[in-house]
Amino acid sequence: MTATTGRTHSGEQGRVSIFLAVTMIGVLAIVGLSYDGAGQLRTLQRAENLAAEAARTGGQAIDRAAAIDGRPTRIDEDEARVAVANYLAAAAGTSGHTVSFPEVAGETLIRVTVTITYNRTMLGLFVQDETVIVTGDATARAITAAAP
Repeated sequence: MTATTGRTHSGEQGRVSIFLAVTMIGVLAIVGLSYDGAGQLRTLQRAENLAAEAARTGGQAIDRAAAIDGRPTRIDEDEARVAVANYLAAAAGTSGHTVSFPEVAGETLIRVTVTITYNRTMLGLFVQDETVIVTGDATARAITAAAP
């Protein structure tokens, strides 16, 4: 048999529910940051990898006539642009890319910048921007001599 004192706790009803509701919003925000942060890092890694592979592909487009004649190996810029565009079209998922040909110490390099749009899944509920543009960048050069 249990005894009751006859007191009611009417002033405390619902306080736990409000606490849990506020706490759950914070927990959802942390989970969203973790999930979308990891997704954005994966997208950044993909952009870096695609840029590196596209630069390598463009760097293989050399001026064949100059190479056959024994002149220094140079990147054929028009052919390299086409090779990069074809590679990235086959890879799919990129928002855009740029190709430039900086010259360093008399050697023409190829530099590829790839952009990918990441759609936030969970943080879209908390922030206005539901997408993030991630950029990957890589540079390659035509190898002109065998390594020692």
